[in-house]
Amino acid sequence: MHFARMVPLHWCMLWLLLPLSSRTQKLPTRDEELFQMQIRDKAFFHDSSVIPDGAEISSYLFRDTPKRYFFVVEEDNTPLSVTVTPCDAPLEWKLSLQELPEEASGEGSGDPEPLDQQKQQIINEEGTELFSYKGNDVEYFISSSSPSGLYQLELLSTEKDTHFKVYATTTPESDQPYPELPYDPRVDVTSLGRTTVTLAWKPSPTASVLKQPIQYCVVVSREHNFKSLCAVEAKLSADDAFMMAPKPGLDFSPFDFAHFGFALENSAKERSFLTKPSPKLGRHAHSRPKADIQKVCIGNKNIFTVSDLKPDTQYYFDVFVANSDSNMSTAYLGTFARTKEEAKQKMVELKDGKVTDVFVKRKGAKFLRFAPVPSHQKVTFFVHSCLDAVQIQVRRDGKLLLSQNVEGIRQFQLRGKPKAKYLIRLKGNKKGASMLKILATTRPSKQSFPSLPEDRRIKAFDKLRTCSSVTVAWLGTQERNKFCIYKKEVDDNYNEDQKKREQNQCLGPDTRKKSEKVLCKYFHSQNLQKAVTTETIKGLQPGKSYLLDVYVTGHGGHSVKYQSKVVKTRKVC
Repeated sequence: MHFARMVPLHWCMLWLLLPLSSRTQKLPTRDEELFQMQIRDKAFFHDSSVIPDGAEISSYLFRDTPKRYFFVVEEDNTPLSVTVTPCDAPLEWKLSLQELPEEASGEGSGDPEPLDQQKQQIINEEGTELFSYKGNDVEYFISSSSPSGLYQLELLSTEKDTHFKVYATTTPESDQPYPELPYDPRVDVTSLGRTTVTLAWKPSPTASVLKQPIQYCVVVSREHNFKSLCAVEAKLSADDAFMMAPKPGLDFSPFDFAHFGFALENSAKERSFLTKPSPKLGRHAHSRPKADIQKVCIGNKNIFTVSDLKPDTQYYFDVFVANSDSNMSTAYLGTFARTKEEAKQKMVELKDGKVTDVFVKRKGAKFLRFAPVPSHQKVTFFVHSCLDAVQIQVRRDGKLLLSQNVEGIRQFQLRGKPKAKYLIRLKGNKKGASMLKILATTRPSKQSFPSLPEDRRIKAFDKLRTCSSVTVAWLGTQERNKFCIYKKEVDDNYNEDQKKREQNQCLGPDTRKKSEKVLCKYFHSQNLQKAVTTETIKGLQPGKSYLLDVYVTGHGGHSVKYQSKVVKTRKVC
């Protein structure tokens, strides 16, 4: 139904532009019912030569191909404002005033000139240039008293194909389509960290005084500041096929991105990742987010914390205030800042053959350095994770040789290289802090750690339980080591959390009470199938639970604890 009415209206506007009689024709104004219908139907103005009074249009330019727009000011001393917003590329544009031809040349017959002839007449007339600009700023022409006549706006892009926006009005005082900026339009950096930056800006008078619906959009880029949301939109869609001509009726609408690591700060306590889309502004078109530019609209808050940034990196920050009804926006004066450097960690030097204790914070990291004798043939690393698993990475002169998770005790042997230096990175896990012992040596035969079986569990024999004793067994190795067994009475409701606190594998027998010691003995077997020892623990109370621990001590005196075992004696025998 609308399409059927669009065709005659479009031709009507062309005929109004190009007078066909001796009487001056008028372009529609906002006082006419017909024009109101045309404003509602934005498709009428799409890709036409007519600029409507009081409505923003979006269009595009092909490189080195100028585009002309026309509008009529009917009366002298009329206020006039024209705003041009470049998107993605600098523009050259000029505004000129032309007089409409008053009489036709029909040899006195009153017949109108041919259409092509009159069109050429308007295009050939240079007119009076009122304003010109070249650049990528949002620029405007404004006059409180403009003469009547036909105005021509000519635009050109010499750099590349690009989008742009145009807004013209004869009532600039009452329209105020673009949100106002405060007297101080700067964006301030109020807090700067290694991965976070907090921004603040003064509220727009459009919201605080005029009480119009607005929202702020924050843009973060690693390249440069942006002068319009239109330019941001162009950058976000840069990977798409070349920007297609806008569809009829489709206004500018900003992209809506979530999960960029922005945190909205209502108070000092409120800092959390966005887990749902930001408030919507008009229709939303979606594009793939870029690694070098991020954007989110945050409502009417004027303080904002950006998180998940990289340390020691420069970022550019822009804030735009957008009218929620019209989608038209204004840019604050953007800023930039460099995030702080990572705190330099003290490098721990490892001594050949010496055990070093290391503490790693939750999600933290520690760096160690090992510089063995220049003529070494190989390097052996022993890593004893006391609690949860820890990740170890070993680099030799910058080259990654090893990257593994370690739980319990592990041994790694790497081929040496003359004069090589080794960098060890230990990374904690998400559950909690990590404690570990590490030893690096070029002489593994003289290392401090005891040799250990892969299975370090204690097995209890249920059928051999009595009211006063339990029998247990554990595995040994081919190397003769000292084993000590300890017992401690625990409650019947001894749970996993308590057991976990007892599971610090790095605590040695020297931390235990003498009364808890059961016995110590040496054993080994060249046949691994027979490297098993059993022990009966006597003198226990009926119906009681006991925590059993076995410690193995190597030649260098370093002890390793087997997995703890809870056993219970029989109540009745």
